Amino acid sequence: MDYGTQTPQVLEATDRAQTAARSVVHQFGQKLFFLPGTHIGAIRRPTRRIKSLFSPWHYWWQAHYVDALVDAGQRELATGVKFDGASRPSAGRLASRLVTTIRLRNFLTFVNSYYDDMAWLALSSWRLEQLAEKTRNPGRRRNARLLKTLSLQFDSASTDDLGGGTFWSKKRDFKNTPATAPVALHFARTGRRERAQALVDWLDAKLFDASQGMYLDGLRIRAGGEIFLENAIYTYNQGPILGALLELGGPVNLERAEALIRAIDARLTLAPEGNAPVPMRAGARILRCDGTGDGGLFTGILVRYLALAANDSAVSTEARSIAATLVRDTAEALWQGRRPAGEGAPDMIFSTHPLKTAAQTYPAGAVVELSTQLQAWMIFEAAASLGTV
Repeated sequence: MDYGTQTPQVLEATDRAQTAARSVVHQFGQKLFFLPGTHIGAIRRPTRRIKSLFSPWHYWWQAHYVDALVDAGQRELATGVKFDGASRPSAGRLASRLVTTIRLRNFLTFVNSYYDDMAWLALSSWRLEQLAEKTRNPGRRRNARLLKTLSLQFDSASTDDLGGGTFWSKKRDFKNTPATAPVALHFARTGRRERAQALVDWLDAKLFDASQGMYLDGLRIRAGGEIFLENAIYTYNQGPILGALLELGGPVNLERAEALIRAIDARLTLAPEGNAPVPMRAGARILRCDGTGDGGLFTGILVRYLALAANDSAVSTEARSIAATLVRDTAEALWQGRRPAGEGAPDMIFSTHPLKTAAQTYPAGAVVELSTQLQAWMIFEAAASLGTV
């Protein structure tokens, strides 16, 4: 991430990211079973804290919580200011605690039944390791063990069945973009570029829909060996494959990346209406969001990788500009639709839909999910990273 020259626009974006970070951590951050030195995200608020400890905890949501804390940690390095105040733990330290707590909550292992879940944690932990190198924070041996353990899992899941790709789960009946793309990005970032390129090429051969310019969901192996194409287009599936194409680089991969950015702009955006509750300029390029639950994270994931494209000097000026506009306009819509602290909640609340206000999607007293608030935070961090792009 590049925080660039501190123009008024950049300072405003940074302040919004800082506000969102504090809001999410204050609302959802808690200890695991009251154990000192632990940190984990509650799945919803309000809820009874003891009850929440025994509810589903969503491994992969926590992995993206790590990613968002790493974003905040990068801003701390750039600005010299802790996101939550001088007397509070740094974002990097909280992220390290969260990774340790994920292992505790997952019965003393980082391995689970879903390869996409593990891939998200591998990606965020790799980024945490890069931050730790700069800040000398603890946890680096643990990070190395985690990455080694999960890499072995990805090796076992990335087979020649169906010609390549990565299985989604240990049932081994579905190879899809949600697992293959982040595993490819992990391999690219950890020096296994040939393995990464093979996965990217498989996605392009098997799951790329040329008519839409985007990647479909996956290939399912049904009973009896029949292969069924799941042809849904999801926002988050486009994000990590974009990241992998950028990481690998080269003319062919960059051409694919630029074409994907243009397709996202053409097909995954919403048109602001003149009487919409959230006022936006005419012609704004706002990405659609996918509701609550797991879908509440989807657009945040896409925006993370659009910001990487916008900051990548190897990408054409046109594609960088499109990516930056998508990030900034989506962030602006979510900010304009926010519900300030005190309006039915002690902290700020962000909407699940960029063209509806938080008061509409989360009226006073409604249960608010971590995924949707993490998504908004991730989008504000992405906008803050753009600098003067």
